[in-house]
Amino acid sequence: MKDNVQPLPSDVAAVLGAPDRLAALDAALPVFLGPDPDFDDIAALAAGLFSVPISLVTILGRTDQWFLARQGTPEIRAPSEDSFCARMIAGGEPLVITDAREDGRSAGLPSVTGEPHLRFYAGAPIVIGGQAVGTVCAFDVKPHSPVTSDLLPRLKQLASLAASLILLKDEARRRALAAEALSREEKRHALALDAANVASWLWDISTGIVSGNETFYRMLGVQPAKPMSARRFFTAVHPADRKTTIGRLREALASGKEYDGLFRTAKSGRWLLGRGRVHEWDADGRPSVFLGINVDVTDGQLASERTRLLLRELNHRVKNTLAMLQSLARQTLRQTSDPVEFMDAFAGRLQSLSEAHGLLSDHEWGVIHLKMLLQKQIMPYAIDYEKQVEIHKDEVELGPDQAVGLGLVLHELATNARKYGSLSVRSGKVVITARVLNEEGQRVLNMTWHEVGGPLVDPKGRRGFGSVLIERSLDKILGSSVHVEYLPKGVTAVIRMPL
Repeated sequence: MKDNVQPLPSDVAAVLGAPDRLAALDAALPVFLGPDPDFDDIAALAAGLFSVPISLVTILGRTDQWFLARQGTPEIRAPSEDSFCARMIAGGEPLVITDAREDGRSAGLPSVTGEPHLRFYAGAPIVIGGQAVGTVCAFDVKPHSPVTSDLLPRLKQLASLAASLILLKDEARRRALAAEALSREEKRHALALDAANVASWLWDISTGIVSGNETFYRMLGVQPAKPMSARRFFTAVHPADRKTTIGRLREALASGKEYDGLFRTAKSGRWLLGRGRVHEWDADGRPSVFLGINVDVTDGQLASERTRLLLRELNHRVKNTLAMLQSLARQTLRQTSDPVEFMDAFAGRLQSLSEAHGLLSDHEWGVIHLKMLLQKQIMPYAIDYEKQVEIHKDEVELGPDQAVGLGLVLHELATNARKYGSLSVRSGKVVITARVLNEEGQRVLNMTWHEVGGPLVDPKGRRGFGSVLIERSLDKILGSSVHVEYLPKGVTAVIRMPL
């Protein structure tokens, strides 16, 4: 049957494939989802208009004609090239064929030469945006007499009604898509705010009601989480910050500029950063809606305060250290006139202070463990630290003054041991014992330094500045003391220091 089909006229093919027509069709009905019951009444009216058993409301694509509504046929599509409607829209006007076998435009169509052997056709184009995108048409399997002049205008009205319905449904589809996209965006925005722990709120100035997201109520400690009066909103601000916060909000309302404020909450005392501006004005130009956000910046505020404390502590330590350095330099110079010897001695003591300061800086000028200080001060002077240094100690934490003073003591003991004592030979060893005792409610560190296995010590040897420094390094710590004994078998130092 297909072999006997007449070729598709070039003008019809051109109309079917016209880019403007296909673009209008795609814009109005981008996807065919099957027959739509909303168009059934139009198909029924078309069938009744011509008293025929078959009627269609169609959209006409390049290759397929889809049926939005149909009466008298179970089909939902047909090839565009084999349709009466493709010939009709090529002519640009409604078309009536009273006997398809006798009309050259339709005589060779498969639906005429084969089942269902159509004979009568009447169709009008559905025009959208100046382009024929579909048809309302009626068929019969027997020829008809010429139709009366009033029928085609009425068929055109049905086609116009179909076009309006397509546009209305397209507008509804677009609105639904826009609403869905807006809903998705609002959900995404809400999730993003929640994930970022950002509170958003809206103040309806005309009603005096403030509402916000869950994070907003949680930050303020307001339960249950529901809209509240502006008065209650302001009472959720810490009393110390309330006047300033209200003042800045009033200034933003009066000027239209952005509100920017930092305040604490009344319940938890957490710090919140507030930002916002007038979002809407009434007909008289007065603010009617204010939109704002809050961000919890408590951690940042605490970190900032901690930084300020650290800077004050550092300033104090720098002053103390400079005074100590001046004293060390003067005392070292008094002990030697040799520049090289002075530099060696002074550089070592300076390095000791640097090590103690480095440890304290790493721990934000809090406390450091005795084990770390021992390792820093002694390891550079031991031939084999693991074998030559034996430590028995309690868990001891040292404050800044204690760490700096004890660091100098350990440095002098270690350098002395390296030059003259047990750390000068591989067989030598330093045994350190550190215990914490409770003396009348005060925790006190009792520590001994005992050298064994080194060269014999001459108890009559010259008492140098190092010995003086050892005994005076803890002078700034009330109740502390250092006693050094130069025993023949090795130096022993006994250290007492309140913690």
